[in-house]
Amino acid sequence: MAEITASMVKELREKTGAGMVDCKNALVEADGSVEKAIELLRKKGMATASKKAGRIAAEGAVGSYVHMGGKVGVLVEINCESDFVARGDEFQQLVKDIAMHIAAVDPKYVRREDVPEGDVEKERGILLEQLKNDEKNASKPEEVLQKIIDGRLNKFYEEIVLNEQPFVKDPSKTVAELITEKIASIKENISIRRFSRFKMGEGLEKKQDDFAAEVASMVNQ
Repeated sequence: MAEITASMVKELREKTGAGMVDCKNALVEADGSVEKAIELLRKKGMATASKKAGRIAAEGAVGSYVHMGGKVGVLVEINCESDFVARGDEFQQLVKDIAMHIAAVDPKYVRREDVPEGDVEKERGILLEQLKNDEKNASKPEEVLQKIIDGRLNKFYEEIVLNEQPFVKDPSKTVAELITEKIASIKENISIRRFSRFKMGEGLEKKQDDFAAEVASMVNQ
């Protein structure tokens, strides 16, 4: 049986909002797997974050972030359930962090289902051609190739979908996991609705700067 540590219990509590004892019991039952423990808590109705996810979030805030020197600017709208929470320090910090993340990583869409089907099919076609030109995979059945493609599409989504990207200030969690933690902490549903990212001189030929590295260096100062 896997050892259940205090940090594991804390992580599960942050992700679900369930009680400490319930989190520990779920981890024991799941033999230390946090993902399985989350599923167990959801089935038992103990994961408060997942309960709140379906509630209407019509309040919130529009936040901004301008990269040093005015190179990149971001506007992002994040919704919650009440104006009281929207004005709170924790929610306001979340809005700032997400705006900074967008400036650094340059996602194109908020969630996976926002990606146009045509773009997904185009990527599937490219991946299929790559596999067929690979001696190791070329002779595999079509259904096997499609399963490989499904797996590789996750990387494609990670590159362009905000919710699926590793959070720039803590890459051990995705943006979606960060939102789930905040739902559990703030006790209200939270959702990223939309964003716009502006890059000075975009489309013009110029030196490409590593904005993600610059933002990360600023965070660590």
